[in-house]
Amino acid sequence: MHRITSATAADLFDIAATRRIEQAAAAALPPHTLMQRAGLGVARLAMAIAPHARTIWVACGPGNNGGDGFEAAARLRHRGFHPVVTFAGDEARLPPDAQASLQRARDAGVTFASAPPSSYELAIDALLGIGSSRPPGGTMAEWLAQMNGTALPVLSVDVPSGLNADTGALFHDAHHTPAASRACITFLSLKPGLFTAQGRDAAGTVWFDDLGCDAFANAQQPTARIAGAPTQRPRTHASHKGSYGDVAVIGGASGMAGAALLAGSAALHAGAGRVFVGLLDPGVAPVDVSQPELMLRDARSLDLSGMTAVCGCGGGDAVRDLLPRVLSTAAALVLDADALNAIAADAALQVQLAARGKSGAPTVLTPHPLEAARLLGRTAGEVQADRLSAARQLASRFVAAVVLKGSGTVIASAEADRPPVVNLTGNARLATAGTGDVLAGMVGAALAMRRPAFDAACEAVWLHGHIADTWPADAAPLTAGTLARRAPV
Repeated sequence: MHRITSATAADLFDIAATRRIEQAAAAALPPHTLMQRAGLGVARLAMAIAPHARTIWVACGPGNNGGDGFEAAARLRHRGFHPVVTFAGDEARLPPDAQASLQRARDAGVTFASAPPSSYELAIDALLGIGSSRPPGGTMAEWLAQMNGTALPVLSVDVPSGLNADTGALFHDAHHTPAASRACITFLSLKPGLFTAQGRDAAGTVWFDDLGCDAFANAQQPTARIAGAPTQRPRTHASHKGSYGDVAVIGGASGMAGAALLAGSAALHAGAGRVFVGLLDPGVAPVDVSQPELMLRDARSLDLSGMTAVCGCGGGDAVRDLLPRVLSTAAALVLDADALNAIAADAALQVQLAARGKSGAPTVLTPHPLEAARLLGRTAGEVQADRLSAARQLASRFVAAVVLKGSGTVIASAEADRPPVVNLTGNARLATAGTGDVLAGMVGAALAMRRPAFDAACEAVWLHGHIADTWPADAAPLTAGTLARRAPV
């Protein structure tokens, strides 16, 4: 068993692949082995989370997830804890393995009750697993509301009940206990839904136990991957500013120059050799005195043929007229914010963007969910309901690398056989104006240094979130300007 962190590079498997792993493992092992191993894993983690607990509430459901809970309760009872099991189901309809574990719990002297204990130190959610396809109702909904309505720790078995293991969407409205007091132990495979959309808040800290069956997972094609920490590439002594490329930020319409300057600052501090900021507001001062390294220009005067363009940051409606030239001439390109909105509203620009991708010109799109929805002709809710699918669709349609921002940012490639990546760095410190502009600038710097588009996106997203993760808890709030200046080379 090991904890999944933001530096963990690992494969993710959807429900269908997980079922195949489970079937292959079960066929190769004696009956009931997987459930016994799973129950032992739950019990061990429960003891680590609440080593001094007197009472542990184990809420069990009607399937094998409930069976894991029964097995865990038996193990806890043998180790001197006082588990109290509540069961929402029909004993006669339990799968055979779950029936065997139920009997083992009874034989161990586990207490069974019709209602949760009045006091407890840890709740174990073993109600619904990966087979859940509708909102929990009745007694299960009441129990979930109770365990999620306190600050007491909650340990979910395989997945939090009511969470879609493929997408991270919850089948029900839930006000979860703080993520810091939640944990999830997942078995046989890591599921994408634990790491994006609502999954990260619902699961909290994720622990993985392969139940001794990693060989069966290795035989499956992953659905996605967790982004690992990028490899640091030291700069050689025999290099110069031309070795690290030119970035041209195009944006900053009237009243929004700050967005373009933030993107430029991020590109500069992320290591680009030279950074030009092509502003769309002619009334802006010709120099940024706080960062004179940024070369301010009229956006229309820039020759993009040898540059990486970062287009759209604070672009407003003014960026629309420049997009045809940007799409056709930029050596490499990051499209963000108002550039994406302009493309979503113009079919001709969409055709030109796709043609650019087909020509092999490196291109990265960095939408948030609403911008992605506009590009796909859908709602933001539909995008959030299946973030991996939305990112893949955008990458395929526009033949570009796509960064779908949000909790568990998804990076998708236009290459059909390349699984998308889910990034685990970042936190709510990034929920402030301008941090998206900073990310666009960081992606631009990586492209300027000749990183492939997908790799540039993955590296920049990981580093962007890592800065927020390592920001001191007692420090001042992390503003976008500070974030830009912390961008590591």
